[in-house]
Amino acid sequence: MSGRLDGQVALVTGAARGQGRAHCVRLASEGADIVAVDLAGPLPAGVPYESATPDDLAETGRLVEAAGARVITAQADVRDLAAMTAIADDAVATLGRLTTVVANAGICIPVVWNETSGELFDDVLSINVRGVWNTVMATAQHVIDAGGGSIILISSYAGKKVQPFMVPYTTSKHAVTGMTRAFAAELGQHNVRVNSVHPGGVATPMGGGDMVTELERTGATNPKLNAMGTTFTAQTWAEPEEIAAVVAFLASDESKFMTAEHLSVDGGSQYF
Repeated sequence: MSGRLDGQVALVTGAARGQGRAHCVRLASEGADIVAVDLAGPLPAGVPYESATPDDLAETGRLVEAAGARVITAQADVRDLAAMTAIADDAVATLGRLTTVVANAGICIPVVWNETSGELFDDVLSINVRGVWNTVMATAQHVIDAGGGSIILISSYAGKKVQPFMVPYTTSKHAVTGMTRAFAAELGQHNVRVNSVHPGGVATPMGGGDMVTELERTGATNPKLNAMGTTFTAQTWAEPEEIAAVVAFLASDESKFMTAEHLSVDGGSQYF
């Protein structure tokens, strides 16, 4: 039985667990081979949840293989353009092409505005913005060489509205939204589509560790803002597979005339 992504090769960052793993498995289940990239190591100070591990990345690889796809797993920091470029080059040499890119890696740190240090701001933007830019710069020419394809940038509800008590995160995700439009404009002539996905709350390890405690602590400084981001639906958060379904749609020919678009998967919370 053929899949709608047969013949595609997709590179996914932040692939060791959570949304990134779900993207890898969903794309593989629809026929794509996978290049799974993750830091799989310590995250910057201030991140309140545990870091992914090499074992997590290896498990993603196992799940992709179980879905019937070829997979390359690679440990790398998206802040390192040379490393990302080498991974993309090696992937094309091994798998033959690169047609889909999912720039998913990112971090989230709750912090009140006047407790935000310059170092924390730089950490968030270096991963969430520079890391996304590096991912596109390392891969876009390969997608062009393949005759075109789809580049999918994972932004956030915070890239359309505001995530309270997260000035660095909100800034970074708005930047990704703008980056989507900018790359879409220039890459369109090469049959490369660039779109962004904007999840609301998602049940992933990013919500673990001390994240809830930090959200409660920062929220107590201005309680009326805590209602922001409430969903219209009875469902209040997404499973990572629900985000991956939208990513698979954007990777497929079903969305071949869509570019510079920003798809929300947030239960309407951007409008609350």
